[in-house]
Amino acid sequence: MMGSPSASYSLIVRLEIVNQPGMLGKVTSAIGQCGGDIGAIDLVEVGKSSVTRDISFKASDEKHGEQIVEKIRGVEGVTVVNVSDRTFLMHLGGKIEVKSKMALKTRDDLSMAYTPGVARVCMAIHADPEKAYTLTIKQNCVAVVTDGTAVLGLGDIGPRAAMPVMEGKALLFKELANVDAFPLCLATKDPDEIVMIVKAVSPAFGGVNLEDISAPRCFEIEDRLRKELDIPVFHDDQHGTAVVVIAALINALQVVKKRMSDIRVVFTGAGASGIATAKLLMRYGVKQIVACDRAGVLYRNRKENMNPMKEWFANHTNPKGLTGTVGDALVGADVFIGLSGPGVVSGKHIRQMAPDAIVFAMANPVPEVMPEEVGAHARIMATGRSDYPNQINNVCCFPGFFRGMLDVRARTVNDEMKIAAAEAIAAIVSPSELSEEYITPSVFDRRVVESVANAVAGAAQATGVARRKRKATGK
Repeated sequence: MMGSPSASYSLIVRLEIVNQPGMLGKVTSAIGQCGGDIGAIDLVEVGKSSVTRDISFKASDEKHGEQIVEKIRGVEGVTVVNVSDRTFLMHLGGKIEVKSKMALKTRDDLSMAYTPGVARVCMAIHADPEKAYTLTIKQNCVAVVTDGTAVLGLGDIGPRAAMPVMEGKALLFKELANVDAFPLCLATKDPDEIVMIVKAVSPAFGGVNLEDISAPRCFEIEDRLRKELDIPVFHDDQHGTAVVVIAALINALQVVKKRMSDIRVVFTGAGASGIATAKLLMRYGVKQIVACDRAGVLYRNRKENMNPMKEWFANHTNPKGLTGTVGDALVGADVFIGLSGPGVVSGKHIRQMAPDAIVFAMANPVPEVMPEEVGAHARIMATGRSDYPNQINNVCCFPGFFRGMLDVRARTVNDEMKIAAAEAIAAIVSPSELSEEYITPSVFDRRVVESVANAVAGAAQATGVARRKRKATGK
């Protein structure tokens, strides 16, 4: 089934069109007949016999875009001069850069910014290492670290191919929270080497964002770095996901008038994000969790298709010892949380859930079950996609989370900070706004970063992991 047109597959075609009445209409009709979503139509040049125009349109995928272009080629009197992919144009030359914060115009400027004046600043830090926070970029700088082994839904594509995602992460840090972040894509999969490299570069950074590192190695890498560094280490795939899921669940339960302590939650996906989310849910008061993989329900002493992550689920969840398929587990369940892959549950399974069911199908780009298939069988439906209501997205967490940690110069990350962030995100949606289709704020809601930053900073101070108090200005 063809999806909806998306900005991810946005093309610009430059067309030379015979200068006759009705020709532009023929072109737009061709695009519309093929299911393209037309955007801007720009006039480039007018000649005696022809008109040159740039027409932007969205397709649903690459093949669909090619089909639309071929349809345009088939219009008599139209020549396709050029086809440009707007997404690739955005990435040309990379998406981030380094800029200086002051002008360098005179000898005096040079002597203070660099040699010989800079030596005095170096020695001040040598005498008091904490001054690196006030006298260097460390106070506002995050390393975005990956080995490219678990990129988005693409898997192990390597560090070079992971760069566009890490640049995008750095862009979001800067645009949303004014945090300077830089991608460090490492050409090694060895946990020992990754830990060694991150430790070696850590003096320049105030925090580390681990990203798209495959499990179970991501657990070992994060645990070791947290023990060996005096700056916070945050694996966004785990903890960012946990925070935004709990934020959405807090509000969803308000809508359906159920309590955390009473609900039964079923997971599909027993990986890094699933474990982190389950752990934080348990800390938040959820008592009944059941996890499933392709082989069905995870239960104590299950032998087939197991690994250390699944062993954790088997030993720490499913208190009633349920067995069977994901469909069996969903019978009577209150909440479904999908952190797995497309199509693993169906509308039939959702129909067997408890009344006022909550469905978070978060696999991207294709969720575990499509909203159209769920229909009215769930009271609340959420996905990770931006083209449906209730998008649950880590972007609501990590920019503000790091903003808060940097502002108080936190030494580490703890559960209290994560829960504070989740509650802050949930509180953005006021009781009067809360509804089945609005349980979590937009990633573009500018209140989110400041609210999360304040909450995280406050929790860091309250738990004794902050080096300083956050200023009242929020900076």
